[in-house]
Amino acid sequence: MMTDLTTLSGQRPARFAFGCMQFGGRADARASREMFDACRAAGLRHFDSAWVYTDGASETLLGQFAAKEREDLLIASKVSYSGGAKRDTILTQFDTSRGRLGMDMIDLLYIHRWDGETALQETFGTLAELQAQGKIRYIGVSNFAAWQVMKAQAVARDLGTRIDVIQPMYNLVKRQAEVEILPMCQSEGILPVPYSPLGGGLLTGKYLRGETGRLSEDKGYATRYGQTFMETAARDLVALAGDLGIDPAVLAVAWVARHQAGPVPILSARSLEQLRPSLAAMEFEMSDALYAQITALSPTPPPATDRLEEV
Repeated sequence: MMTDLTTLSGQRPARFAFGCMQFGGRADARASREMFDACRAAGLRHFDSAWVYTDGASETLLGQFAAKEREDLLIASKVSYSGGAKRDTILTQFDTSRGRLGMDMIDLLYIHRWDGETALQETFGTLAELQAQGKIRYIGVSNFAAWQVMKAQAVARDLGTRIDVIQPMYNLVKRQAEVEILPMCQSEGILPVPYSPLGGGLLTGKYLRGETGRLSEDKGYATRYGQTFMETAARDLVALAGDLGIDPAVLAVAWVARHQAGPVPILSARSLEQLRPSLAAMEFEMSDALYAQITALSPTPPPATDRLEEV
């Protein structure tokens, strides 16, 4: 059975989350507050940050915005993107995150990425300890491969706990999660909370219009989304959205949420204007036919066994 996250008040969050990576960076305090308020007005309760985001400003602003309604929110953060997933690193970064957020407890704590140099017993033993102390409620991992999750899950189980959530990259032009991660989530009851449903803005059509953003300003993002088929898929999605009279961002986000594994897409933006179409996706009902039509706009990755004749 899939992990069912709840807020402190026992309420189930909306099936979308908001990523605060831009808070205090590309989004100043005012823009960040506007987006937070818009998310709350739309019924969104799940907010995601990380120790490494915007030198701590992301967590600090989120903590300020969330303070008055803490009981109704599910707050997530991540540690160990740098410094490895050793016990000391986890505890030090976690305490810093709690201080920035102004919260004694963080609902969901992720290990930000795989650390092959630290024993899993040390990493997940530390998380199990924090959980037993009531300092975290749920355990998550981000950017792990499926085999890494299952290896860690076996260790967590021996420690009397479990991995509840995985945060992978997933969008129309980044579909590797379909091969093993999303099937694993369905099989093992792990909740997928994918990031980048808009492909760094590629799937909104902004770069086709000559606008700037991460893909034009960040070499890493440019490489990530630099394959020819990705631009073609974006063009096709924009054209389809135009035919339907819908913002392409609505289709891109709703497509991610439509997968049978029940993903919780993480929305993100640097302004309220950018955010509105993604929030609108929360109310968009995607038919089976439209889902199939959008899926066909990009290559389906081969199965893990690569036996294409049996697909």
